[in-house]
Order: sequence, then structure tokens, then C-alpha cells
Amino acid sequence: MRMHGCGPRGHRYGPMAAMIMTGMGHGWGRHWGSDWGAGFGGEGRGGPGRRGPGGRGRMFGSGELRLALLGLIAETPRHGYELIKAIEELSGGNYAPSPGVVYPTLSLLTDEGVIEDQAGEGARKSFAATDAGRAELAERQEEYGAIVARLKGLAEESERTSAPPLKRAMGNLVHAVKNRMAAGDFDRETVHAVAAILDEAAQRIERL
Repeated sequence: MRMHGCGPRGHRYGPMAAMIMTGMGHGWGRHWGSDWGAGFGGEGRGGPGRRGPGGRGRMFGSGELRLALLGLIAETPRHGYELIKAIEELSGGNYAPSPGVVYPTLSLLTDEGVIEDQAGEGARKSFAATDAGRAELAERQEEYGAIVARLKGLAEESERTSAPPLKRAMGNLVHAVKNRMAAGDFDRETVHAVAAILDEAAQRIERL
């Protein structure tokens, strides 16, 4: 590994150590608290996703939400909230249609005769597919499968890019070093010890 920066008595710091020394001299929060904390602490991202992949445009094209709801209802009777949660789960929590588009679409499907009301739990109204709805879904199974695959693909893409275990571990690292500095005895000897641990970890990661 190429080493960067020199310390007292000719000691050379690796990349991690150099970041620590820079933070000591120029403000810890700027180098770790914002650049690392937001990206790896799990708080840089907003709330649950409610949009298409990467935030680009709409998740469903014309008529696709209608078909998605019909397909899910054909699998098992569901009420509106269950349908919203089913789509959210398929997307890995990255997308959920709003009630403002789901319920009008359910009304449309009911008017078309492809789904029908059925008794649900309490005041909730569940929907079940009719014979006409099942017949339509059988003819459009490939289209429905593509919609489901797109939602699952969004979940897989999110899992690859977000790397939750890595974010958690990096967040723990940031907070551990911050807390150690806040203790008030983060002298040069301690800096070297922490830097050595981080540089060793970096080398081990590079060898994976």
C-alpha cells in the first residue's frame, strides 16, 4: 500500500492515518462528520423511497399499476393497504404507490368487472379477482411478470448499492473514533495506535 504523509520522527502514515491527522489539524467534523457520517452512517438518505429507480420518472407506465394490482389480487384477495405494502416489499422498500393512485385504480378495476368486493377484516374492504380478471391476467401474464421483475430488480439494485452492513460498520467506526477524541486524551501516541489499526484494516480489505 502506498503511504501518505509524514509525522514526527519520520513516521509515515497510511491513507487512514493521514485522514485522522488532517482531521486533528483542520476540524474533525468536516472530514468525518459530514463526508463519512452522512454517507455511511445511514442518515444521509431520506425516508422510504416513493419513486422509480434512481428517482427518475414514474415507476409504472400507462396501465401498468392497474395490471400490477390485478395480478396481486389474483394471487390472493387483498385490501388497499395490503396491496401498497405488497408492492413496497417487492421493491425492497424503495417504492410504494400512494393511496391517491391505488384506490382510484381499484375503483376502476371494480367498474370493469375484473375484481369484486369481498368481506374483509373489520371495516376494511378486500378485493378478489373475478373470472374475467383471471382470464385477462392469463393473457397478459408476460406483461405482469415483467412488472414484478422490475420491482424486484429495484430491490436488488438497492441492495448492491446501499450495502447496509458496510454502512453500519463504517458508521460505527466514525462514532468510535469521534468518541475516543471527545474523551480529551487523544494524544500523538493514541493517534499513531488508532492509525495503525485503521491502516491494517485497509490493507486487509485490499487483499480480499
